[in-house]
Amino acid sequence: MEEWPFHDGNVHNLVESRHTDIRLNRHDVDHSLQMHSSLVRRLSLERELEGHQGCVNAVTWNSNGSLLISGSDDARINIWSYHGRKLLHSIETGHSANIFCTKFIPETSDELVVSGAGDAEVRLFNLSRLNGRGLNDGAITPSALYQCHTRRVKKLAVEVGNPNVVWSASEDGTLRQHDFREGTSCPPAGSSQQECRNVLLDLRYGAKRSLADPPKHTLALKSCDISSTRPHLLLVGGNDAFARLYDRRMLPPLTSCRKRMSPPACVNYFCPMHLSDRGRSSLHLTHVTFSPDGEEVLLSYSGEHVYLMDINHASGSSMQYSLGDASKLMTFTPVVNRLELQTSVSSAFQNGLWRRSNIAARIEKCSMLLEMAKRSLQEGTNIFHAIEACNEVIDGHGTDIGPKVRHECFCTRAALLLKRKWKNDAHIAIRDCHNARTIDSSSFRAHYFMAEALEQLGKFKEALDFAVAAQCLSPSDTMAAEKVDNIKKHLAADEAEKNNKSSDGAPKSEPRTGRILSLSDILYRSEANSDASQDGLRSEREDSDYDEELELDFETSISGDEGRDVEPNILHGSLNLRFHRRGESTRETGANGSCGSPSSSLQNDRAAYQSEAVIDMKRRYVGHCNVGTDIKQASFLGQRGEYVASGSDDGRWFIWEKRTGRLIKMLLGDDAVVNCVQCHPFDCFVATSGIDSTIKVSMMGRVELYAIFKINFLILIGLWCSYGLQLLLFHLWLLVGQQGLKLLC
Repeated sequence: MEEWPFHDGNVHNLVESRHTDIRLNRHDVDHSLQMHSSLVRRLSLERELEGHQGCVNAVTWNSNGSLLISGSDDARINIWSYHGRKLLHSIETGHSANIFCTKFIPETSDELVVSGAGDAEVRLFNLSRLNGRGLNDGAITPSALYQCHTRRVKKLAVEVGNPNVVWSASEDGTLRQHDFREGTSCPPAGSSQQECRNVLLDLRYGAKRSLADPPKHTLALKSCDISSTRPHLLLVGGNDAFARLYDRRMLPPLTSCRKRMSPPACVNYFCPMHLSDRGRSSLHLTHVTFSPDGEEVLLSYSGEHVYLMDINHASGSSMQYSLGDASKLMTFTPVVNRLELQTSVSSAFQNGLWRRSNIAARIEKCSMLLEMAKRSLQEGTNIFHAIEACNEVIDGHGTDIGPKVRHECFCTRAALLLKRKWKNDAHIAIRDCHNARTIDSSSFRAHYFMAEALEQLGKFKEALDFAVAAQCLSPSDTMAAEKVDNIKKHLAADEAEKNNKSSDGAPKSEPRTGRILSLSDILYRSEANSDASQDGLRSEREDSDYDEELELDFETSISGDEGRDVEPNILHGSLNLRFHRRGESTRETGANGSCGSPSSSLQNDRAAYQSEAVIDMKRRYVGHCNVGTDIKQASFLGQRGEYVASGSDDGRWFIWEKRTGRLIKMLLGDDAVVNCVQCHPFDCFVATSGIDSTIKVSMMGRVELYAIFKINFLILIGLWCSYGLQLLLFHLWLLVGQQGLKLLC
């Protein structure tokens, strides 16, 4: 299938324009050069950094990109040199479980580092104490030790310019603020002296099964992030489908965890509309992060895709929805015809006449891409690339094309998604059909594909309404008649099945006051929520509304068993079963807030609870697999964040164009699972890690660097003649990066 150019233009023109076009900001050009599409497509594995003895669960750069810190299952922190690719320090932290997160503390000359681990501890270390020691620095005493969490610490956050505070997110449902100026230690959680007043967010009554349900379960936090542009904004994600944005200036004072509190009011919820009413306990977030400019957030779901969402939106925006909007989207209602006959090209001239030729070229490109997608739909080939072609037209040139082209592209993409049948493709097709109907309410294709999408989702009653409408719009079309007949058969089969069940005389189930979870259910759930380190299949107890519960803890050793003679397909470990009765049946009702407040009974909760408005997805990134681990990251690449990357369970990591969702490249990052993807702050250089004990670093290879040097030879000679050798070397450094310049020389 034909390729089409990227939106960041030609890298050679971009380098040359730094001096020929005075309208361009030099810093913006430099930022665009860091992760330009021509450089991203040339990324390849450069080398592996060896130094850990277990899975590497965290990698993070310092502020200037000179150092890389990593944390591992071996409970060690390693510090690496970027320029020499060498291990500088290997520290025994004293953690008794796997390290899940590490950070450099800002404004400390990279002397202070912090770690969080599965032993529920947060430890602070001063690297200046390592001066004069060898490579294996051994154990050092932590400068601060915080033991106030009761479950694993999964993520740490720091504020740019703040050397005194670190925030920790734990699966115990709390996010704590540790201020080094107030104390450097605290008693272990559960002890009589434990009264740390450092809980910034108490979300032990914060999880929601769906948008309609009030928050009443423990939100086991998996990830958090602080905006680099607006540090008062805090983003958290945990074991439900909703990411939450908080303003730290509006949160109540720090408290202890002695008493469970109602969840505080949040600024925004984030969740794709089609995931907001699933009610599946296994659906949860594995990573949340801000974009470099702080205007967008990126969410990565377990067993799902990566989603991009806007932070800033006007109330009532199309990117915001509330309870019932999802069902309205699937319900047939007459739509006012909004079809415009003229092509909306007025926006093409808002910056002057110089854009007239550009708009004509873009419209021609969109027509070519649309025809390409239609041809693939008809032939049934290259479906994935055809969908990307439609994404390019709608997301890349939505302001250039007219309503007719937009309508045609929506219908074509919906048909392609229904033919591909990947996860949630039917839901995205419903969105496209709805958008097509708002443009042209008499569109046969929009109604027909809407019926097919609803049929794939098993919503036969709603599908029948759209199928009948499509048949009315085109009575002579045989496909519509066949669709109506097929849906009626499905409805008849469902009705017959219901009648058979009722005729069997089975008594209706009565409400129960207690429940025992089946062993198979718990084991299945523990597999779905297994950790990246694979040190054990630990099932997390699912909070319920029943009085009695069964809590299971199954631990097995995976690493280190390779040398033993064990039977295949058999897990060896210990099994612990605990029956218990829920001790707290009532809760206090807090102040009304946008995040809701729990009450004493489920029935009263649902009757009085007013669900919040939620920000919907802006873009979806597909192709990777996120099932096996719950620390898998999705991150922005470069200072402008124009590309999105994520690890995958197949040992590769994926790069997409943020604007259109176009898959740019897949690279090998691990022999098993890639969990961490971290881009260098300034260079086109990416560090990845996962189940392997090594860190993989990727950059442009020597061959690609020489190719770029050859192509830009004339430009560089011109710069030399015009501005001198010093500026020539500076531009070459901008083009290939500092490490690339060393390779060329």
